[in-house]
Amino acid sequence: MTPAILLLAFVTLERLAELVLARRNTRALLAQGAVEHAPGHYPLIVVMHALWLAGLWVFGASQPVSPFWFGVFVLLQAGRLWVLATLGPRWTTRIIVLPGAPLVAKGPYRLVSHPNYLVVIGEIAVLPLCFGLWWFAIIFSIANAAILTIRIRAEAAALAGTPP
Repeated sequence: MTPAILLLAFVTLERLAELVLARRNTRALLAQGAVEHAPGHYPLIVVMHALWLAGLWVFGASQPVSPFWFGVFVLLQAGRLWVLATLGPRWTTRIIVLPGAPLVAKGPYRLVSHPNYLVVIGEIAVLPLCFGLWWFAIIFSIANAAILTIRIRAEAAALAGTPP
């Protein structure tokens, strides 16, 4: 197995595990009275991330892995774990708001308001760069920016209690 295949397998398994965790957390939050907001854009996120990962398998699996960009990717994974640990059972891939629950203001959230999105922005760009796929990083970074513009507005409105 090549380093590229090992890296892609890790990311694929990580994403699948996150979907399981997100689904479990979403069910638990909804059972506590939480409400999902702006679900209309969610399929766009799923499709974009699926195409990103599938494209990396197609174009990156046979490429060498850049040690520099791999190091940056490892740092992003540390950021991802920090976000997951900070949010705990409130982490999900959807916009789920539990009425009356205070906003999380610890961990990376005391530094920036959307640390998870910063990690995702980094990953969308950096993982293709691990394989020398700069053009792929640009295309998916633009697509991700468009979707995150919608997502962050919807999330901000949901957390403020106003319609998007």
